[in-house]
Amino acid sequence: MLNNIGLPGLLLIAVVVLVLFGRGKIANLMGEVGKGITAFKRGVKDGSEEIENASAADGANARDVTPEGERRDNA
Repeated sequence: MLNNIGLPGLLLIAVVVLVLFGRGKIANLMGEVGKGITAFKRGVKDGSEEIENASAADGANARDVTPEGERRDNA
């Protein structure tokens, strides 16, 4: 049923939604969606930075525990 909507059906749905809710409410809703997307992106970026900082701090405190016979010095 929903597979056959097409462009005219989508335009009709958009017009009905616009008439029911009005331009102001739709604009406010889209603004809130934009704020939500921005907050989500900021959270993902902050989480990535936190993971990178934690791994960098762990790398500074890392200790080589490889047994003496298995070590390969690359330096």
